[in-house]
Amino acid sequence: MALPALAVRPRAGTDQRLMQGALLLAAAFLAVFLALPLGWLLVRAFQDADGAFVGLANFAAYVTTPSLAVSAWNSLWVASLTTALVVPLAFCFAYALTRSRIPGKPVFRAVMLLPVLAPSLLPALALIYLFGNQGMLRDLLLGHSIYGPIGIVIAQVFYCFPHAALILSVALAGADGRLYEAAAALKAGRGRMFTTITLPSATYGLVSASVVVFTLVVTDFGIPKVIGGQFPVLATEVYKQVVGQQNFNMGAVVGIVLLLPAIAAFMLERWAQGRQAGVLSGRSVPYEPKPRLARDLPLLLLCLGVAAALLAVVGTAAWGSFIRFWPYNLAFTWANYDFGRFDSAGWDSLLLSARFAGLTALCGTAIVFLVAYVLERGVKTGALPPLVRFAATMPLAVPGLVLGLSYILFFNEPSNPLGFLYGTLAILVLNSLVHFYTVCHLTAVTAIRQLDPEFESASASLKVPVWITFWRVTLPICLPAILEIFVYLFVNAMTTVSAVIFLYGPDTKPASIAVVHMDEAGQSSAAAAMACTILAVNVALKLVHVGMGGAIDRWTQGWRRR
Repeated sequence: MALPALAVRPRAGTDQRLMQGALLLAAAFLAVFLALPLGWLLVRAFQDADGAFVGLANFAAYVTTPSLAVSAWNSLWVASLTTALVVPLAFCFAYALTRSRIPGKPVFRAVMLLPVLAPSLLPALALIYLFGNQGMLRDLLLGHSIYGPIGIVIAQVFYCFPHAALILSVALAGADGRLYEAAAALKAGRGRMFTTITLPSATYGLVSASVVVFTLVVTDFGIPKVIGGQFPVLATEVYKQVVGQQNFNMGAVVGIVLLLPAIAAFMLERWAQGRQAGVLSGRSVPYEPKPRLARDLPLLLLCLGVAAALLAVVGTAAWGSFIRFWPYNLAFTWANYDFGRFDSAGWDSLLLSARFAGLTALCGTAIVFLVAYVLERGVKTGALPPLVRFAATMPLAVPGLVLGLSYILFFNEPSNPLGFLYGTLAILVLNSLVHFYTVCHLTAVTAIRQLDPEFESASASLKVPVWITFWRVTLPICLPAILEIFVYLFVNAMTTVSAVIFLYGPDTKPASIAVVHMDEAGQSSAAAAMACTILAVNVALKLVHVGMGGAIDRWTQGWRRR
């Protein structure tokens, strides 16, 4: 009887050491590529150009510089206004998709995702064609300029809408039909049902959507850079301090200021999450809305209006990419897609973006899923697992510009042995992976928690190594989530501007940065063409993902039944 126990114990010890070693590697990865760069950013904010400690002098200079203080106020009120516009609109759109019987829901969902697949500069370029100084609809602004807060808010509404709508669709999809049946039996009116059942159950979704929209607007660089004109915001001030004035210390101060509202929003979202009660129980009945014309017709008209607006913005950018010389020569041409005429990298920037996004997605998916698996199935005792878990959620509160600036300061430090990474494709991959890490981590954790831990217990009793169980059981069942993580990382790496604006080199300029440079040079049609090619690549990947999704789901469900 002792021999089997002795045989199992070495295997269990080997698996435990393997998981502990993987956890140490995960901690080292997050420390080197997240904690240390952010820490170095904080240090530089208290130094002068020569590296001497100056205390709060840089912060005092920031507060007393009118343009810098104004940029902070501008960012806050523009983000607040955008949030106030986007969240109610997204709520109504999500309500239509989940609580009505309108036709064409799959089409509306597909159109809703278009802004996610495009770089944030695309709506700004489209608005210039429509409402710019030579725009077709400029008279609708009643003499006001699209360059400034008006353009920023309109473009941000387009860019942020799908993020809020996706969150609210999930929040509204989980409803217990028994509550509505009981309310109807008690003769409660529809307004009372909405205020006492629907809104309370969606409170966390509303808070999360508001936090996401506010953070996206405060931290976005592309839209204010293209259409902001002389209206300063925090994101453009960071760029101006670092690139324009080479003032890295003041750039670090502005970066920390930019970090504060994102952290505050992140903490608000965590507070709301802690107060959110479960909506569904094991005895819940899915809510099935019944056809009702008085509700469905207005919601259908709303969805048609929103879809038309989204398609109009994307269509305008696509149309502008084929114009020979706006607005003087509207002849159709393919010349704007000859990128070598407008940017030295030409089509190579798009190929590099595809390679950069592919490497981010491949390496990131593997790292994220392995770290999540180690945290969920590895050793739970000690201080290291909670620290790694906290570090995995921290990137959600770190704006891309701040992370990119921290990478400049940290990897450009002469004493840093990892300085060779700066200016290479590797640093772009690492920065984007860390920047988009949290959402992928939460997706992987959710998928792994759906698996019964008895899989690992049974494998251990049969003396099967943990890596074989991981390969043969965990990966096949979690394949849909893994594919979602891959697509998420690829799409965001293709479209990101703020995360890499400080980090690219002469030979590593992504297509999203080429859009910025073309627009700066006055080549708006070529910039629109490059933005449209990025959108086309992401749409193609998403179509492949949708096509594969059904087959993978059927395969994984069959695997589960076996």
